[in-house]
Amino acid sequence: MTLCSRRFDEKIVIVTGGATGIGRAVAMRLATEGASVVIADVNSEFGTTTEQGVRNAGGQSQFIRCDVSRSSDVQTMVDTVMARHGRIDVLVNNAGIPGPLVPIDQLAEADWERVLSINLGGVFHCTRYALPGLLASGAGAMVNIASTFGMVGAPNTPAYAAAKGGVIALTRQLAVDLGSRGIRVNAVSPGYVDNDMDQRRDRMTPEAAAANLASREATASLQPLGRLGDVGEIAAVIAFLASDEASFITGAVVPVDGGCTAFFNLGHRQASDGKFEDSPTGHPRLRPSSGR
Repeated sequence: MTLCSRRFDEKIVIVTGGATGIGRAVAMRLATEGASVVIADVNSEFGTTTEQGVRNAGGQSQFIRCDVSRSSDVQTMVDTVMARHGRIDVLVNNAGIPGPLVPIDQLAEADWERVLSINLGGVFHCTRYALPGLLASGAGAMVNIASTFGMVGAPNTPAYAAAKGGVIALTRQLAVDLGSRGIRVNAVSPGYVDNDMDQRRDRMTPEAAAANLASREATASLQPLGRLGDVGEIAAVIAFLASDEASFITGAVVPVDGGCTAFFNLGHRQASDGKFEDSPTGHPRLRPSSGR
């Protein structure tokens, strides 16, 4: 992608979960606009590949292995950034996992705790340790990645929905606390996006992976815009919220979801002529899966 804008020239940016999916798209986007991007991710293989991809595109990047659920990892990562740069201009809290898609009476306590520790605990750890660096920036910005599943009820996602709802509440709370200290805090809630966030399809047979993608596409077709979103479309909104162009926006939760949270869908597909027809896939919210 070629951009004329250089909104992040000389900015120091941390993107957690930046090795793949939405995080990778954000890292590439902000680096293209001039940022020096730190990719913090638990996956060393993909993290190194993304770091090299940013550099091959002419950007500045550094990969640091970090498990955001571990405060010691986060502290070490932030200390490394501060030792090199002395400040943090933007923090994108993107790291997350989908967790098991089961009702609460079938959800193991260990799975509940793991999803909460990464998806919500990671935001806490990264914010806590990055705060001095954001304050040193003089105009720090934070963007947290929530989900439409944190805004509306969705079946079989108790841990994921609870964690993302917590991210939304924490975003608003931090905006209140940190606004007077010069830090803006906003959140983005992606909808159905072509983002295999835990690389689940890579571990499937080709047939199963194709069926998984087809199911997501069928669900996305029920939404007002009728398609899956692209990770680049999510990255574009994150880039705006992190930039000075959004200087009077804080505490906002922005759905980037093709209209799904605005639409009470009764299980019908809208045809191109505006009329509704029965959908063979049923109610859209009966098909949650990772990447939302």
